[in-house]
Amino acid sequence: MRKNIMTTKYRNIPPLRAIKAFEASARLLSFTKAAEELHVTQAAISHQIKNLEELTGVQLFQRYNRSLKLTFEGRLYLISIRNALESIEKATRQLKNRDASGTLNISVLPSFATKWLSKRIWRFQQQHKELDVRISAFEWLTDFKKDDCDIAIRYSSDPSYPGLTAELLLEEEVFPICSRQLYDSYQGQLTPEKLLSANLCHEDFTTEDWHDWFDAVGIQAKPKLRGTRFSHMVTMLEAVENHQGFALGRTPLVQDDINRGLLVAPFGQRIKGKMSYYLVYPSSTETDSKLQIIRQWLFAEAEQFKNKSQFQSSLSANR
Repeated sequence: MRKNIMTTKYRNIPPLRAIKAFEASARLLSFTKAAEELHVTQAAISHQIKNLEELTGVQLFQRYNRSLKLTFEGRLYLISIRNALESIEKATRQLKNRDASGTLNISVLPSFATKWLSKRIWRFQQQHKELDVRISAFEWLTDFKKDDCDIAIRYSSDPSYPGLTAELLLEEEVFPICSRQLYDSYQGQLTPEKLLSANLCHEDFTTEDWHDWFDAVGIQAKPKLRGTRFSHMVTMLEAVENHQGFALGRTPLVQDDINRGLLVAPFGQRIKGKMSYYLVYPSSTETDSKLQIIRQWLFAEAEQFKNKSQFQSSLSANR
């Protein structure tokens, strides 16, 4: 007689209700609170934990009169159980959210989403109407094990992520920018030296600052340069577009606005940025058809952007 393959393969898996009872009890360190969360009785929770300990032959909790404490084995088991439950939850969520055509989830920094990706993604949607696109713009790193994400665009100097593939998308150059109105107010007399007395906009948490650029052009600046500080690049660029000073622009985030005449790059001197933009995705999904479609499209857009940027860089201040 043929055995049930599923029963044979997964015969050591406890009932899901026992797993849920253990996870809640371990997280809350209380059978009573776990019972309230799971809408069962405290006796039912105790029964499930007892059955689980009998099944595994391991004591998972140390029980005291008014408290619980996980044993060493219980702590190890909790870590594994949480990972398994999160995987089940993610798979179920993806299944519920998946339609016949499919959804492509992209994670990206807010600045890159606003100044580069959002200006181009419409072309992808025109070419691939069978796919819905969802762009998640966050500062923090994507956790591919937990988040609904097919591919991420990350800003990094060291794109080494265990289990993930990282491919260079765009490098950047750093250089002064200002509005056309502010540039014109100097009546053709703007020089790098005059920036020392101008209002300089500074971005927090950056790898290059004004001193790096002044050093590159042979100008000695004061140790502390005054000006307005911004915690986000997009906010700083908005201020620059409204004639409030000079800032250090980064090619992927400002070149489109330079090409449109919203910003000016007054000088030809540029420094190479220490960080770049990378496509990041799980190595296990590299043959996925959706991933390959967006990957190839992003590389094509990046190549077109680089070619246009090189052509326009020498013209930006002379229109």
